[in-house]
Amino acid sequence: MSIAFIFPGQGSQSVGMGVDLAEAFASAREVFQEVDDALEQKLSVLMKEGPEGDLTLTENAQPALMAVSLAVTRVLEKEFGVGVDRASFVAGHSLGEYSALAAAGAITLADTARLLKLRGQAMQRAVPVGEGAMASLIGPKTDLALAEAAAAAGSEVGVCVVANDNNNGNVVISGDKAAVDKAIEKAKELGARAIPLNVSAPFHCPLMQPAADEMAQALAKTTIIAPRTPVVANVTAAPVHDPDVIRKLLVEQVTGRVRWRESMTWLATDGGVTRFAEAGAGKVLSGMAKRIAPDAEATPLNTPADLEAFAKSL
Repeated sequence: MSIAFIFPGQGSQSVGMGVDLAEAFASAREVFQEVDDALEQKLSVLMKEGPEGDLTLTENAQPALMAVSLAVTRVLEKEFGVGVDRASFVAGHSLGEYSALAAAGAITLADTARLLKLRGQAMQRAVPVGEGAMASLIGPKTDLALAEAAAAAGSEVGVCVVANDNNNGNVVISGDKAAVDKAIEKAKELGARAIPLNVSAPFHCPLMQPAADEMAQALAKTTIIAPRTPVVANVTAAPVHDPDVIRKLLVEQVTGRVRWRESMTWLATDGGVTRFAEAGAGKVLSGMAKRIAPDAEATPLNTPADLEAFAKSL
């Protein structure tokens, strides 16, 4: 059995996430304290008590989701003897790529928390609220080709690109609001449903270039070492080991497409992965895994019982 740990991205956050892990395991509490200390912020209190509006802010949601993911992997290692090195690969969706790199030892937990705080702030600064938009194109007719056709129509009036190729039936577009609105109309003509997303900025599109520039400066000062477990990168859908390449791809990821469908397909075929373990909040990626690689098993790891059952199954 070949395992890949996968790490969720923004949208999986909810008030109360990680609380049961913290109550059950000292190793989880240690992770949350390390993140609080690194950020000089009581992020763990916000995660536990809310308010939800504050937790959903990009600058809070990103390090908070990473903290829950790293609490899961640390508990697995410390309490159940299942380290990330038991996996053949790791991968993460958007900000989840930082969680994957931290779990694989490429970036320290404290540095990852600080990078994600900055990433959230930089993304918010890049485009004034209301000027950008994102939309999820869904339905049985939705695939990458349809989404690219819709984005091309939107591009006639502004920036509009495919931001997240999640799986057939779920592709996200991003860009200027007027361009995304036009793309939505085109997508509907082509047979897709389109749902505008409640996001604070148009992620993973060229409008994020100012944020990419900020992240380039921050990453240049950050120590990155070769991960213990190969990381499949969002923008290449292929494994990466070299720290300089990792740094470069993290900058490109800010404006680039999250090639999640291709990443998961690569893992299930070339990578030989037969089991995906989603470490962190929610179970969005497990659902995607079942659609992309139906022959593989997908297991969300949220609760102490989830972790115990997973460890016993190995």
